Amino acid sequence: MSTIKSIVNWIESSNYDIKTADHMFETKRYVYVLFMCHLATEKLIKALYEATTKEMPPKTHNLVLLLNKIALNVPEEHLKTIESLNDISIVTRYPEDIKALVKAFTKDRVGDYLQKTKKVLKWLKKDERLKK
Repeated sequence: MSTIKSIVNWIESSNYDIKTADHMFETKRYVYVLFMCHLATEKLIKALYEATTKEMPPKTHNLVLLLNKIALNVPEEHLKTIESLNDISIVTRYPEDIKALVKAFTKDRVGDYLQKTKKVLKWLKKDERLKK
């Protein structure tokens, strides 16, 4: 069963995670920036899931699956970011070659993901279901 306290906790946890992503960016821990961007997005989508269904969200990290379950109409620009974060989450969670992963995710590339994620989060927070 969903509660307002639980939804607020998802939102606050998402805020905490995106701030952690900022700190990881400052310290050049780029793989973890991506991990935290995914996590912040996941938690905000789970807040929306809970606000929509009045049920606890499923234990999944699949952002697209969660969006589909709540039939959220996401603008194309944000959907591309979410899909990309979804794909990246597997390799950042379970890297087969950490050296190659670190090399692939440069400061510029990760900075772009961070900014796009912040735009997605800002858009998600505007949803009226989170303001009740």
